[in-house]
Amino acid sequence: MSTDHDGARTVPELLDRQAARYGNRPFLYFEDEVYGYEDLVARAGQVAGALQRAGVGPGDKVAIMLGNRPEFLFIWFALARIGAVEVPINCAHRGELLAYMIDRADCRFAFVEDGLRPQIDAVRGELPKLERVVVLDAPGGDTWEAFLEGAADPAPVVVRASDPAAILFTSGTTGPSKGAVLPHGYPLFMGEMVSAQGRYTEQDRLLNALPLFHGNAQFLSAVPALASGAQMVLLRRFSASTFWDTVRRYGCTEFNYIGGIVSILLKAEPRADDADHSLRIMIGAGAPRDRFEEFERRFGVTLLEGYGMSEIGIPLCSFPDQRRPGSCGRPHFGYEVLVVDDEGEEVGPDTPGELLVRPRRRNAMLLEYYAMADKTVEAWQDLWFHTGDYLQYDADGWYYFIDRKKDAIRRRGENISSFEVERTVLAHPAVLECAAVAVPSDLGEDEVMVCAVPRPGATLTAATLLAHCETRMAAFMVPRYVRILDALPKTPTERVQKFLLRAQGITADTFDRERGGLAG
Repeated sequence: MSTDHDGARTVPELLDRQAARYGNRPFLYFEDEVYGYEDLVARAGQVAGALQRAGVGPGDKVAIMLGNRPEFLFIWFALARIGAVEVPINCAHRGELLAYMIDRADCRFAFVEDGLRPQIDAVRGELPKLERVVVLDAPGGDTWEAFLEGAADPAPVVVRASDPAAILFTSGTTGPSKGAVLPHGYPLFMGEMVSAQGRYTEQDRLLNALPLFHGNAQFLSAVPALASGAQMVLLRRFSASTFWDTVRRYGCTEFNYIGGIVSILLKAEPRADDADHSLRIMIGAGAPRDRFEEFERRFGVTLLEGYGMSEIGIPLCSFPDQRRPGSCGRPHFGYEVLVVDDEGEEVGPDTPGELLVRPRRRNAMLLEYYAMADKTVEAWQDLWFHTGDYLQYDADGWYYFIDRKKDAIRRRGENISSFEVERTVLAHPAVLECAAVAVPSDLGEDEVMVCAVPRPGATLTAATLLAHCETRMAAFMVPRYVRILDALPKTPTERVQKFLLRAQGITADTFDRERGGLAG
């Protein structure tokens, strides 16, 4: 494993070192395109020069709203090279939440695919700080080709490991989505850590099918591949029907998964050649405990579970020779962890409590929540980062995820803010109040349920409420289940008791969007 990047402060500096070591040895495979290490240095340099010519410099925020494609990497590496800050945006976002993220992050510049431009255009009037939008795949206007034409080599910029490199928006579980500011040292630490976890070598080929606008694809696939001198296969999206054929075609040895993917792959009809492939490990979280060993036996793959967040990386993880089904691992050497009760007192084994984390290395976790000092202080109490998640550990030191302390919902790999769902639902003129909660999914994660109370005298149906949601939020956020109630359960102080709604689950009066024929 080649992870000797001592002195590298940014991902582009690491790329420079690896290009000097490997020349133009292939690094990136994308459909029929192949890019070597030196190719990436050249492409990122061209974009960096064009950005500087356009007036983008250290500290400037740049939104990236692209699907998986090589240009995403070129832009990401270029921004890091000149000290600018990438703000990756989920391609499904639209409306108020999209405008909020771009404006909250103070983005001056944006890159967007032509197919997504209508989503930006619809909120452009709400983005006074956004000066320029470069469009990829567009037939005219401010195009990618025009942006790059005649770009000079970038002027050198001194970038420190403590400087901000990215703003990744969290799901906003108890309020508006928060922008986690990650330093340049963060991806380098992730590259080192995940490479060690997966035992990556120069002979490995990592399959990257998760969206690059998420930290998983960037910091758990792209950077580890770069740090270990390996190669990466980038797919536009995950496809269960072609997954194993893709693994065989490219000779992939590793894949990062989310919990639902394990269940989805197991649903396929068993075949005699299920284990006839090159994949040796899959790194992820949320594999159903009762299907863990079945998956490994059937496909001949080792599953490595972990626990992490965008803000903190992966403080708990498993290794090929140290793992236990159902556990998210043990504390990684780069972190200290603590499990505490609601009073902040440490609890012992087999006792659920909130997981607290802090790094043993500088610049390995978030710097702050951007422009939200109160949320930063709230998260960092007593010199510990409070994850808001309940876990417990056993006598052998293995940790197990119990539940989310916050009201987050995780559906098919996406973290969904109940606050954002509720805000959109409340915009419906017939809705008096509502609550969005998670209910179990047969794919191993969550489905979104909305419990809504109509305004007095108003008529509210599940169908009209869902139609309202479908035009105002990303498809993955649209509720599957809708309950129309006379009132929400509340405490004496008028707080909604969501735990009661979760406990009631899918009741006889619940409308199922998929069974009702309204699923998109």
